[in-house]
Order: sequence, then structure tokens, then C-alpha cells
Amino acid sequence: MAQTILVVDDEPEIIRLVRAYLERAGYRVVVAADGEEALYVQRHENPDLVVLDLLMPKLDGLAFTRKLRAGTDTPIIMLTARSEEVDRIVGLEMGADDYVTKPFSPGELVARVRAVLRRAQGAQQPPEILRLGSLVLDRDSHLVTRDAETLDLTPTEFDLLAVLMGSPGRAFSRADLLEAIQGVAFEAYERTVDAHVKNLRRKIETDPADPQVILTVRGVGYRLNPELDDA
Repeated sequence: MAQTILVVDDEPEIIRLVRAYLERAGYRVVVAADGEEALYVQRHENPDLVVLDLLMPKLDGLAFTRKLRAGTDTPIIMLTARSEEVDRIVGLEMGADDYVTKPFSPGELVARVRAVLRRAQGAQQPPEILRLGSLVLDRDSHLVTRDAETLDLTPTEFDLLAVLMGSPGRAFSRADLLEAIQGVAFEAYERTVDAHVKNLRRKIETDPADPQVILTVRGVGYRLNPELDDA
């Protein structure tokens, strides 16, 4: 399942722009136009991260952060038109994980979202052995088997499969996968992921022309079929 990002801003154009870029990166996006609405959406959607405007009607970003931090440690990235250092410091001291000053690059914001989510998940050590149905990936021995048969994967194919098996059912964008296996993502190279997936499917799919393990998510990228766990 895709990670959910709550975007809170009273400017519709910023909501539209940020939503478009985050969805293109493979995230599920929910939105709110003010702090009070944001609290309601947060309680019902339980987002993985909040992108939050500092200046909002009804309940501003700092007040929202104070209320949110009273009950959850959901990561927060603050958006602010203010450039004064004191405002950034107050936001960070109240529990924000990062900040972006308007006007900002949507691409940079997506990169910061990824970085904050990685840090938030950093304490969670991935298991050495991942299993999904008859598919088994052993990080320690760097081996992958299916139906007890060892698959001959390249290092990149192994890393790509490890990312997908780490979150069965989650839709990963090509940029997500490229960044996860290479540490950096550039749009010009995102299509190389398609070639790696094609080669990986040849090795793990019963019928590569009708893939049942690695599924294509139209307009986003790829996800591992979680129903294999019931096989």
C-alpha cells in the first residue's frame, strides 16, 4: 500500500501542485485547507507524513503541530513564506522534522519527503529473511529462492526485489526504486528500472508475459503482489 501524505495549505494552487508531484512519486495524498480540517483528516486517515503550511486560518501550523505532537510522532515538514530564522527554529523545536521556505521547488519537496520518511523508518531494521509465498530472499547469504530453486539474480535485481518484498502491495514509483537501489534518482534514468524489472520477471515469473509476482501500477510504477503470501 502506498504511503499516505497529508498536505495542509490554504492556497489551492499549492495544494494542486504538491499533490501532483507527490502522486507522481507514488504517494497517496489527502488534503486539508486549514488546521482544524487537518486535525480531522489526520485522525481519520492516519498519514505517514504531514506537509504543513505555517500560516493558515482557524488553526495555524504551530498550533496544529502542538496538538498533533500531543498524541503522535507523525513526521512533519513545514511550509512557510517567512524567512526569519526564529520561525524555523520555533517550528523545529515544537516537533517539525524539516521545513521548506516558499517559493519552493516541488521536486525538492518530494526529495525532502523521501528523506524524512527514510529517517523515520531508519530505526526499523529490515529482517534478514523476507518471505512471500514460495519466494524467499535471504539478505545475509544474498540468495533468492522460489519453490526451493535458487534464482540467479544480479546485485541490482536482488536489491530491487528486496525493496519490493519489504513492502508487499505498496506501489513504488520508478524514482522510489531507483533511489532505493542506487541512493539517488534522476528522471532521465528512471526508465532503466523498467529494464531491470523486465529481466527480473524473466527469472521469477512463471509466465513473464503475464506477470503475477511483480505487478505494473499504471501511471506510477510497480508493486509486489501481496496475494502470493497465500499461495
